[in-house]
Amino acid sequence: MSTSLNNDTLMQDFFREGVELGDLPALYPLLQARAAVQAFIALFRGGEDEVLVRLLVLREIGARGENPAWTTQELRAHFAYLDPVKLQTVLARLREKELLLFDGERGLHQVSPQGRMALSAMATLLKFGADDGDDIGFITSQLAAGASVGQIDSGDLQHLLSRLNELQEEFNRAVLSGSEHRIRDAEKRLHSVWRWVEKGTEVMRLLAADEELDLATHKVAQRIGQVQSRLLRMTSVFQRTLNQLESQKVHLGQSGLTTTDINRWLRSLNAERLSALADGAMNFSPSPGFLLPDIALDVAEYELIERVHEEVQDVPLPQATRSQVQDGFGASESLPLLGKFLKSLTSLDGEASLEQTLLGEDFETSSYRFSLAALLGDPESQALEGQVAELARLPLELVLSGATRTIDKNGVAAMSEGLLKLRRQEKS
Repeated sequence: MSTSLNNDTLMQDFFREGVELGDLPALYPLLQARAAVQAFIALFRGGEDEVLVRLLVLREIGARGENPAWTTQELRAHFAYLDPVKLQTVLARLREKELLLFDGERGLHQVSPQGRMALSAMATLLKFGADDGDDIGFITSQLAAGASVGQIDSGDLQHLLSRLNELQEEFNRAVLSGSEHRIRDAEKRLHSVWRWVEKGTEVMRLLAADEELDLATHKVAQRIGQVQSRLLRMTSVFQRTLNQLESQKVHLGQSGLTTTDINRWLRSLNAERLSALADGAMNFSPSPGFLLPDIALDVAEYELIERVHEEVQDVPLPQATRSQVQDGFGASESLPLLGKFLKSLTSLDGEASLEQTLLGEDFETSSYRFSLAALLGDPESQALEGQVAELARLPLELVLSGATRTIDKNGVAAMSEGLLKLRRQEKS
């Protein structure tokens, strides 16, 4: 009890003043499992060699299920390959930390309940670690074991959700990179965790059907199921991306080799071989420190672009050719039409609609008259000479209402609605 109080006093130094350790939800489960934590501390405190020998001895003692109690002579005979003094030191530490119990009356050693729990956790952990998917396999196996006895740890669910999200992010980055090498590595990684993802899907299906599961744990299980579904669809994503990359491969002549083959071969070489291949294959241009980069760039631009451009521009003119006469409504007819239109406007008294004044024999004539009507009152056109200036000086103005009037006459379907009327004379 005094040791526990002393530990709490030391731990209090890590927290702010006034914080009660027992009120922290994240710390409370660790305090409750202090005996198990101390067992692992006893096993793993010290150097790597000490820890390995300590685990070796404890695992060997706990491996005898039929007769779990060991005499001192049996321990010495079984661990004859260890130094006797070192063996006694290891046994003394295991007894001191209550991982190993010693019955003085019978002179027998056996693993304590805390030691059994530590060995069981280590046994499960040692089953995994050889393959890429063993990290997620370990977590999934813990969940499956808990689900089989009706004890689901929300911490294991969060660990599984985090690991699945990490895998999905890793796979997405591989696809976005566009690298065939990274995509194939990601595909192999997906295949290594495939059976564990399927196993996790079965566990999540059982959890979803459990009506006694609390709401928070149920939501985490649902999110895990969603991420697992996306991971199961990544196989088609990888295959589709690889097919696209396959269509973009560059084949080296008739050799049958592609850029992917060259890339794979280069990756198989060590640094010395790669440096030997690059020896003499690359040239580096000097970069004198006394040259100003901006001035050198201007000179290079003139030499490489402007000088060549001048030479290209120095070419003889093409032979002169007579322009073709354009058929249809042309400029030769415009002046007689202008005179006729000007005469009709001169005789205008009061106001008249655009249909009466601008509609001609065909669409071309009507369009021409409408464009000329826009010059009425234009000061720039009035300053000119000729019939255009006379048209602009007429005391008429073009007034448009903004609406459109249906005509269906002389090739004109519709035209703007408005008037041509005498312009008011400003009083001087």
